[in-house]
Amino acid sequence: MRIDLASAPGSPERPNEDWVSAAIPASGGGVLVALDGVTPPRGEDGCVHGVPWFAARLGGRLTELSGSRRDMPLDRILAEAVRATAEAHRDTCDLSHVRTPQATVVVVRWDEAYVEHLVLSDSVLLLQEPGGEVTAVLDDRLDRVPREVLRSVEATDGLRNAEGGFFTAAADPEVAARAVTGRTPRDRVRAVAALTDGASRWTDTFGEGDWAQCLAVLRKEGAQGLIGRVRALESDPARPPARYKRHDDASAVYAEL
Repeated sequence: MRIDLASAPGSPERPNEDWVSAAIPASGGGVLVALDGVTPPRGEDGCVHGVPWFAARLGGRLTELSGSRRDMPLDRILAEAVRATAEAHRDTCDLSHVRTPQATVVVVRWDEAYVEHLVLSDSVLLLQEPGGEVTAVLDDRLDRVPREVLRSVEATDGLRNAEGGFFTAAADPEVAARAVTGRTPRDRVRAVAALTDGASRWTDTFGEGDWAQCLAVLRKEGAQGLIGRVRALESDPARPPARYKRHDDASAVYAEL
């Protein structure tokens, strides 16, 4: 088994709001977790701790439960991790704030029989079959929102964790029911990768290659190699800024099973 991961902030002046981890439980198998913390507009989120604190708390709980509670499906694990994280700052922070700290989520867990997955919001999961075919597992609800709508803070707030909008892991455990989940027989998966949108833009924003080619970069150059390619593209003055900012926190975790 080979596992490789890397994470880089979008700017040295700001803390990295991504969080990635990998675990190999004593019972066997493995776990990958990738979170992309959501930066609140104007820094307003009703929380005294901030997004990096939230992402670390949620990511740590997700990793621990995914490795230790094989009896719990991943959506229940996400619900419990959200609940526990909310309880950790309910007495000090306004969790009813629409921009309370939140994050996108990818969790992958495998044992000798199955590879399970969960995806919530716009981070990306890649599954590679033994023959080399690559499937991208996506939660595309944010992509369905018109870009002109997302330019308005007020309009975006109205769609955040709301019907007809998009969902992230924040303070409500019931959001776990909105996640894209599934499982695949272990013998049909050769490799997996989780990418926050700062790393996945190599494919979905800059169009440098398809998902299979993206996975090939991860296999050959590692997670840091893919992030380095993204940074070079972002720094090209001939290219317009990607989405809303030229540089974003970027994280990738790759595992060959």
